[in-house]
Order: sequence, then C-alpha cells, then structure tokens
Amino acid sequence: MKSNYSGRIRFVSICILIFAFLLIGRLYVLQIVDNDFYLNKADRQYSSSSIKIFDRGTIFFQNKDGSLVSAATLEAGFIIAINPEILKNPEDVYKTLNEIIPIDHDAFLVKASKLGDPYEEIATHVDSILGQKVSDLKIPGLEAYKERWRFYPGGDSASHIIGILGFKGNEYAGRYGLERQYESELVRKDGGYVNFFAEIFSDIKSVASDVGGSEADIVTSIEPTVQAYLQNILASTTRKWQSDITGGIIMNPGTGEIYAMEVYPTFDLNNPQVEKRVSIFSNPLVENVYEMGSIIKPLTIAAGIDAGVITATSTYYDRGFVMINNKKVSNFDGKERGIVSMQDVLSQSLNVGAAHVQRLLGNKRFTNYMYAFGINTKTGIDLPNESKDLTDNLNSTIDIDHATASFGQGIALTPIATIRALAAVANGGVLVNPHIVKTINYKIGISKDTAIQRSFPVIKRETSEELSRMLTYSVDKVLAGGMLRMPNYSIAAKTGTAQVAKERGGGYYEDRILHSFVGYFPSYNPKFIILLYTVNPKGARFGSETLTTPFMGIVNFLINYYEVPPDR
Repeated sequence: MKSNYSGRIRFVSICILIFAFLLIGRLYVLQIVDNDFYLNKADRQYSSSSIKIFDRGTIFFQNKDGSLVSAATLEAGFIIAINPEILKNPEDVYKTLNEIIPIDHDAFLVKASKLGDPYEEIATHVDSILGQKVSDLKIPGLEAYKERWRFYPGGDSASHIIGILGFKGNEYAGRYGLERQYESELVRKDGGYVNFFAEIFSDIKSVASDVGGSEADIVTSIEPTVQAYLQNILASTTRKWQSDITGGIIMNPGTGEIYAMEVYPTFDLNNPQVEKRVSIFSNPLVENVYEMGSIIKPLTIAAGIDAGVITATSTYYDRGFVMINNKKVSNFDGKERGIVSMQDVLSQSLNVGAAHVQRLLGNKRFTNYMYAFGINTKTGIDLPNESKDLTDNLNSTIDIDHATASFGQGIALTPIATIRALAAVANGGVLVNPHIVKTINYKIGISKDTAIQRSFPVIKRETSEELSRMLTYSVDKVLAGGMLRMPNYSIAAKTGTAQVAKERGGGYYEDRILHSFVGYFPSYNPKFIILLYTVNPKGARFGSETLTTPFMGIVNFLINYYEVPPDR
C-alpha cells in the first residue's frame, strides 16, 4: 500500500517537473526569443492595429578584434498620416505641420481632399523626435504611427555585398546581395495580437519545435576598416584613369575568408531609388565574366612545373611570335628575346612562353589542370546569381584556342573564380571556397558557423612554393625596376592586360582593354591575396601602370593595420 502511494507521488512529481520545464521553455521563447515580436505588438497597439511594424534580422561586419559592427539594421521613427474624413481645416493643419516637418503644400491639400479615403500618408521615415512632436499636437485626423525601416549605417560601403530590399509584386524582400541570399534567415514572421498569458499555455507542444526556428542575424567576415580602405582605393583609381569600373577583392588564401570586396562606382544603400540603372545593383565580382589576361600565366606555369614538363630554369627560343593554326600569337611588344627561361615568361609576361608551356603539356592535360584550379565551375560563394566561367575554348580541338587560354585570352572568368584559382598557387596548392558569412546567430540563442567545404589539392606544395619564389623574384627585381621590393616582407605578384571581347562576338575592341593585378603576401605563408582589375582605363597601356600603386597601397595598409610580422 505504501509503495503504491510512493509511486503515485513520484508520478505526480515527474508530471509537475515536465510541466515546469515546458512552462520555463515557453516563457524563454516568449520573453527572450520573441521579445522583439511583443515589443512590436506593443508599438502597434500604441499607434494603430492596422499598421505593421517592420522587422528584420541584422547583418554584421566584424572588426579585426572580433567585435561586431552593424551593416544592415533597423531605424525607428514615425509615419505621418491623415484621415481626410475627419480632418478639419486642412490649410491650418498644413501650416502647423509644416513648421515641424517640411512638406509639399499642394500634395498635402490633394490628399486632404480625398474624403472617401480614411488613410493618406504624408511623410515616412520621420525622425522619432519630430514624429513625437506631431503626435503631441493631438489634432483629430492627424496621426503619427510608429515605424521601423531598413537602415545601412555605412551608406555606400559594401553595397554590392549587402544588397537591397525591394518589392516583387506584393512581396517585400531581399533582392540583391546578402539580403537576398539569406532572406529565409533575415525575414521575420508577423501576426495578430495574442494575449500574453494565453500565449504561454497555447500550443505548448510547439515549444520544442520553436528551437528549430530559422530567424537569425548574419555575421560576415567583412572587416569594415579594410572595406573602407579598398573602396577609397578603387574610387581614386577609377577617377584617375577614367575607367568604366574598378573592382577588388581581399581574401585569406588559406581559408577563402573574404575581408573586403568592392566595385566602383557603387551606390547608396539608403537611397537606391535615385539610381537610374538597375544594373548597378548587380555584383560584377560574382556575376560578370572577363578575359583576365596575363594574371592567368601563373596557372599555366604552375601546371607545367607540376606536370614535370618544365622547371623554373627551363629555356626556349623566343622569336617574339609563334604561328599556330596559321594565326600569329605575339608577345605584347612583338620583340624577339632569344633564349629565355620560365622565370622570364612570368617576369616579362611573355605570351609566346605561355603558349610554349601549353604546347608541352598538350591540350588535354592543360585543360585538366585549368579545371582543377576551379575554372569552369562556380565557386559557391554565398552571394546570389554567381555566373559560370566561359571556357568553351578549353574543350576546343583547335590548338590556338588552348594557346590563347594559356595567357588569359579566349576564356572569361568571374573575378571571384579568378582569385580562387590563384589562391591555390599561393596557399600550398589547395582549392579553397571563398565565403563572406562566418556565423549565423539564431534568435533562439544558438549560433552556427557556416559550413565550409573541405579544400582539396590541385598542385603539389613544392610547385606552389616554386611559383611563389618566381613571382616574388618578379616583384623584387622586375616590377617597377625592383623599386617596390620591401626589405622585410616578401610579396608575390603578377600584372595583366587583356583585350576586351566584343559583346556580340567577332573579335576584340581596338580601343578597350582590361587591366588586372594579383598579389599575395607574405609569399611563403600568405595571409592575404589581393585581386584588382579596372575596365577600359584611359591613358595607360598596361596593368602595371594603373594598378601597381593601388596594390602596394593596400599591401602597406594591411601590414600596418594587422601588424603583420616581417618574414625576411
């Protein structure tokens, strides 16, 4: 009898504990997880039950010390509206209102005359202080409704990364950049008012399922100071050379983590409606493809060394040109150089030398190496609308198509695919996955680091080290006559110049070029790889003229900002 009694006590106690845990869990969800939701409910009761208070997750940048900086957040204020059916003396109301908020006189009177319409907006995104002043007027028919809207503290900084919101039909959601890529995490669900205490006990079985909610904030690897510096460099370069656009990426070549990514011209995220060209919202760094020119030569030389068909000291006779399929492939100046080494092919950027290495490899093996570097496949970067490289020439049966590809013509790559391929030359020979988002912080209180695909070998480490030595020699001895050599830091780099293909095929423009520049440092254990390009610069023939100074400016900035220790 006593044991039965004790069993019942234990059963009741267990039930009470289970109920208590469920209740505590539900209270946690309501008071912590859904705190913003109920604050919004309170705001709607304060203003109007018919007005929804906008809500959305935050996108963060991350300082070098790990602290977070808001890149896309919410701003609070008021909507000012009138009810023409009950508003009296519109002229007097206008004069009173205009002393607080400048508004158009004629537009106000037109809206005030719509007697069959109970709601007409007069102003939106009104500062909280001014909105409160309007509310304090207590004029019948004049209302101030609490409002929140998307706000971008950086203005035009990283606009192509962050993206914008917009309507598609009746849906207001992310349309570009991270706003679109992470829409399902950033969007906030809304609904009607529910009594708080009723909510505690309603649908208590769903407490466990709430833990799997997808609402979150996004933490990126973008370092705001680095991003701002890169933007200034690109802007000054574009203005100096009157380029169509200039772009750049700063990435960790070992992890694929992107510290900065920018294109100039850019746009103001807080005022995107002023842009007359919708195309400016697209991100050329992941959506556009370009023939990158001679910065592709390190991939060709790496393939040749890795396959064992050449070494850095291998030589050939350079006549200044070579005939392939009855077509002439020339060096940039067409001059004969005689016997030169593979080091000269990189240092002097010799097209004939790159074509020579490609011929030794053979078309199939050359193509296989290019594919191993990730060319012809998307990088999978966490931004929308990534384009695929245009590499049909690598599948061609015509020799000259492969020869021109060896020095970066005839194949078109996205800048993000280009920096990924060259990062494999820098980092010991592995293909990394470029990415921007580091962590997703869910509202329920848990965080998840974004899954990064495992890197895999492309070339041998010895090949990577040899290429780094050759590219470092080019900086120390050749680029700008060796004047850019830094006594305490090794830097590996390659410049590029390419013709711009006509949009509808049929050859190249005679008056349009693309300059490119890639470099990384320290050369043998790189922390940074930098890709720059500028389209159609005026008054300069080669990429070394337009992009060397910007590149070295970025290098010096990064060394000082991150306090990079000397490596030599």
